[in-house]
Amino acid sequence: MSSCYLSVVIPAYNEERRLPTTLAAVGEYLRHQDYAWEIVVADDGSEDSTAGLVQDAAQTEDNIRLISLPHRGKGSAVKHGMLAAAGEFRFLCDADLSMPIEHLARLLPGGAPQADIVIGSREAAGSRRIGEPFRRWLMGRVFNGMTQLLATPGIADTQCGFKVFSAEAAQPLFGQQTLDGFAFDAEILFLARRRGFTIAEVGIDWHYRAESKVRPFRDGWRTLRDLLIIRWRWLTGRYRQAG
Repeated sequence: MSSCYLSVVIPAYNEERRLPTTLAAVGEYLRHQDYAWEIVVADDGSEDSTAGLVQDAAQTEDNIRLISLPHRGKGSAVKHGMLAAAGEFRFLCDADLSMPIEHLARLLPGGAPQADIVIGSREAAGSRRIGEPFRRWLMGRVFNGMTQLLATPGIADTQCGFKVFSAEAAQPLFGQQTLDGFAFDAEILFLARRRGFTIAEVGIDWHYRAESKVRPFRDGWRTLRDLLIIRWRWLTGRYRQAG
């Protein structure tokens, strides 16, 4: 068993403005916990000072690690971060920290239903969407409708960027992941169902951030394309088995 209980995996692309605040908030929270932890920032080929900021933070905090990657997309950054993580549990955390870090306790054993994957959900009981424009809510519902129809029926919020995976689930699932774009969440959860891993959704407070990198029309078409790719790859046996 790993000596590290929790890995916080943060994918980042050109996040020099938001990441320092997020690292400070996450680090401050974790330093008050009674378990061993690490923060893994997977830099997706940023063109700004994101990598340098993480390196500076790592100079003063041994528990922070940087993984430098070529720019391929959020899915690629998450995959490499999750596979490099050492934690018994691995928390996917968006760089904007739109979920209060204190809600992490709701997703870990003792606060969450027993499951291999626990999703921080904006649709589950007890959740709140704060400051979200109607157009953004509608876009999310359209994305989720497509995702439920083609890949993950019954999961109300596949795209929320806050999820906890057990190491036993993370290793094989991210080892099989093929998508580099925003639909990687749907691919991982689709594969989780096929491999028999259990999934639970837990309500969180989610604060809308105006600097979101999601673009409705461009990403909507890409998501639909990727969902069809997931189905095709499964039907044609193209997902390799990862241990």
